[in-house]
Amino acid sequence: MVGAAAPEGRSGPPGARVRRYVRYRRADDATAPARYGVVEHGAVHELADAPYDGEVRAGRTASLDEVRLLAPCEPSKVLAVGLNFRSHLGGREAPRAPGLFTKLPTSIIGPGEPIVIPEDASEVHFEGELVAVIGRRTRRVSPAQAVDHIFGVTAGNDVSERTWQRNDLQWLRAKGTDTFGPLGPVLVRGLPHGDLAIETRLNGAVVQSERSRDLIFSLEEIVSYASRYVTLLPGDVIFTGTPGVTAPLSAGDVVEIEVEGVGTLANPIVSEPV
Repeated sequence: MVGAAAPEGRSGPPGARVRRYVRYRRADDATAPARYGVVEHGAVHELADAPYDGEVRAGRTASLDEVRLLAPCEPSKVLAVGLNFRSHLGGREAPRAPGLFTKLPTSIIGPGEPIVIPEDASEVHFEGELVAVIGRRTRRVSPAQAVDHIFGVTAGNDVSERTWQRNDLQWLRAKGTDTFGPLGPVLVRGLPHGDLAIETRLNGAVVQSERSRDLIFSLEEIVSYASRYVTLLPGDVIFTGTPGVTAPLSAGDVVEIEVEGVGTLANPIVSEPV
């Protein structure tokens, strides 16, 4: 199911209050401004602003069937970590610190939106990942402090063009091309993100499967490290690394990233119009 959210009955640690937030437009009005909402009992309750600015309700409600889900946040910056699962090292030594790189905010798309393969691309791969979303201005925090700066998590696909990644001076094209950063379907607060299942399916077949407990660097360690050098702002996102082996995508494929407690992010693959 494209853009399927996790069942509302899923819970985090004992006593935790799990909240599911979306960014959306009404399905019958493609020109309407995007809105934020909180999902409860199959309904979306509109918020006055982004959820990390406070859960202030605007008083309007719609059913999930009446809305089109968008990427659940609008980051000012998109960071990512490479080689953060031992299963993805491919014989390389484990890094001593998180290997940070950037994607571009214009690479971000939402559930159901197509990943577009550029005309001159030859080897575009999926990378299913758990994504951290920042909730507070974050600068020079310790891992223990970072816990309070991670607003929640979502699912992401760090789409990557391997030929460009190997041969370009920087990874700007390989990682930051438009549509190379799917996110969604929801932003979940309150999940125990230290041990969540992450699964990637290509045309229905499982091609990646691991748990976030196997990350070399935890979300808190990544946020702390990144904050030494970059000021993170509410809504900024960090892709935390992909497990196992990746493979090429072709027009006509559908790639799904499912994160336990978050739901399934599904995107079709299309060729760039010529």
